Amino acid sequence: MSLFDTLIQGFDRSLKTLTGSYEAARPNPAETHAEPDLSEVERTHSAGLMRVNHTGEVCAQALYEGQALTARNPTARQALTQAAEEERDHLEWCRTRVKELGGRTSALDPLFFGASFVMGTVTGLFGDKVSLGFVEATEDQVVLHLEKHLDELPSGDDRSRLIIEQMRDDEARHGNRARSMGGIEFPPAVKYGMSIVAKVMTETAYRV
Repeated sequence: MSLFDTLIQGFDRSLKTLTGSYEAARPNPAETHAEPDLSEVERTHSAGLMRVNHTGEVCAQALYEGQALTARNPTARQALTQAAEEERDHLEWCRTRVKELGGRTSALDPLFFGASFVMGTVTGLFGDKVSLGFVEATEDQVVLHLEKHLDELPSGDDRSRLIIEQMRDDEARHGNRARSMGGIEFPPAVKYGMSIVAKVMTETAYRV
């Protein structure tokens, strides 16, 4: 494909991400479980957590789009594209769960998407090893974040729990694959800085 074709396809995927137009390729992990009887406080909290997770998946789509655009090795580009396809399942699962809980997705998703796309594009310009290392470092942060959400979920909300558990397993696999493909190990100071940025995003998306 030409660069123009690539950009058009990327723009189409971006619109689908921000408008919730994707359909999950895999079954929703929660589809066989009945809706739990949650209190209003529990329902609101679960909706907030799943809204944060939805925003995280919006950011993931943007990061992968930017990284794939600037990837130099076709194998690395294919790995990024494949991971993005699996992340789209997460995006749709989270969007559906937020709606089921009577919540809404974050009003700041377009802003987070734009910032993440720029970050992914710039990271890719430093080379595939740096880009894959960024994937591994990011997925490490996401796994920790999802583990925290599993602890914070209301005990009866198994529908949200099953979705988050599947997301956690997928994210860990994406990080391991990026590392096995030669991604560099980011120093602890950089990972700490990434965790601070993630915390700001998390706290903001939970409320807005």
